Amino acid sequence: MITALALDRAGFGVPRTLPDLRTYLQAAMEVEHLTIPVYMTGMYTIRPGTNRTAYYAIRAVLLEEMLHMTLAANLLNAVGGTPEVGSGFVAEYPARLPFSGETVPSIGLRHFSPEALRTFLRIEQPRAITPNTAPGDGWTSIGQFYDTVREGLEYLVRTLGHDAVFAGGRPGHQVGPEDFYNSGGEVFPVDGRNSALEALETITEQGEGVHGTIWNSNDRFGEQPELAHYFRFNEIFTGRGYGPHDRPRDRPSGPLIDVTWDDAYPIHGDSKVADYERFATTSAVYAQAVAFDSRYAVLLRYLHSAFNGRPRDMALAIPTMLELRDRAEQLYRNPHPDPAQAALGRFASATFELDAPDYRAADEEVRRNVEAAALEAGEPIDLSALSSDSTEAFA
Repeated sequence: MITALALDRAGFGVPRTLPDLRTYLQAAMEVEHLTIPVYMTGMYTIRPGTNRTAYYAIRAVLLEEMLHMTLAANLLNAVGGTPEVGSGFVAEYPARLPFSGETVPSIGLRHFSPEALRTFLRIEQPRAITPNTAPGDGWTSIGQFYDTVREGLEYLVRTLGHDAVFAGGRPGHQVGPEDFYNSGGEVFPVDGRNSALEALETITEQGEGVHGTIWNSNDRFGEQPELAHYFRFNEIFTGRGYGPHDRPRDRPSGPLIDVTWDDAYPIHGDSKVADYERFATTSAVYAQAVAFDSRYAVLLRYLHSAFNGRPRDMALAIPTMLELRDRAEQLYRNPHPDPAQAALGRFASATFELDAPDYRAADEEVRRNVEAAALEAGEPIDLSALSSDSTEAFA
């Protein structure tokens, strides 16, 4: 399989072959995932009981990014690809988004602050207020990236034929609304051109709005439209809500929102586990950071299993998500173990660094839990989803 890195070096453009389309869809999963630790950090650094509007707005976007990653995995499976959520999937922060242009900065882990919100806004910036770049220069908005994926999909359907493009679609690998917790029907199987285009539209419209508006596409799922991601973040950044008739380029004209930037745990976002290890004898932060990363690896391996033939394993990931929340609350309240950082008022934070031992331990735990769940339900046990990942390269 052609790697995203190789295509990145070759230049961003419309995928013209099925292998290239699969690479772009794997990159789409990585784009969606790379935002999750960034948004998690902004959310978890809010001091308990404060900035509730901001906290729940960030949380809602984070859950939708998980949904988008799942839709991208469904689409990749539908065109005969194999979603990979394992080694190499989590980039080192600050990280560059795959295929992005030079005007899209690397994204880092920052505490809840105007700086963090500016990063959030740049990630979600709509096409309507972002100039496109020339072919080969990389995308400048996520919407432009998905436009390119859509164009490649349509080209391949025209030239190869619908059935050839979707010949590898494995129905048993599709995650549906019954598998995805609290998705409101927004996760759905992809089985052909129409559902593939709907998946791409759902991702872009929830991020940047429908047809030049500030609203998302939730009405297609029987829900009330809500603000798209960019505009939810802009409400926090400006401290004012949008009015019903505001347009994308307008400043919010609605009521004030209570945002207190000082009610956050300041962090040194470039901290690494190795920085904490130097103080392991005097602080619990090292052990807490390692434990958080290990739980994050378990979450990713549940997702890998769910995307590769065991959709119901999404349900097994829920306790891990709750444990991550609890571990984050314990971790972020600690002063940074480095006295120099602590003197600056900085606190500890998760680093989202995963290595081969993390994935191997995660695979062992996921296997045990999948086996236990299958035995309890009286179902046949198929663990092949956990044998196809590149962690074997580290053995």
